[in-house]
Amino acid sequence: MDPTNSPEAPREASITPPRVLVVDDESTIRIALRRFFTRLGWIVDEAGDGGSALAMILNDRSQRATPPYSLVVSDLRMPGLSGIELHDRIQRDAPEVLPRLVFSTGDLVSNEAADFARETSCEIIEKPFEFSKLRATIDRVLER
Repeated sequence: MDPTNSPEAPREASITPPRVLVVDDESTIRIALRRFFTRLGWIVDEAGDGGSALAMILNDRSQRATPPYSLVVSDLRMPGLSGIELHDRIQRDAPEVLPRLVFSTGDLVSNEAADFARETSCEIIEKPFEFSKLRATIDRVLER
């Protein structure tokens, strides 16, 4: 009997870990999120702004030799290409990524952020957040 076909054979070696893109202009937040996802066994890519993130998403989309992003976690307020603008560009240029886009923000009181929160189908988690809340949000997104 071939041991690789037995029910007890480990299959983890053939499973590709999920990939996440963490987008935030604050390096301390990127570091904390990288540690969180790494502990979960995820492959973590980082971008310090929306423009870099968009380039990584579009590049990832065009190179199917690598696994696609299972999740994109982005700050809403960033200099340059904001999270809202990143959302709009993803919606236009890579709409299959939109259901896996999660925003984190410390500002849901401004008119622009509040309007966006009401209109988007993306999950939004308020900063500061507990990692348990982030984990619950991730689970909801991945169940879709």
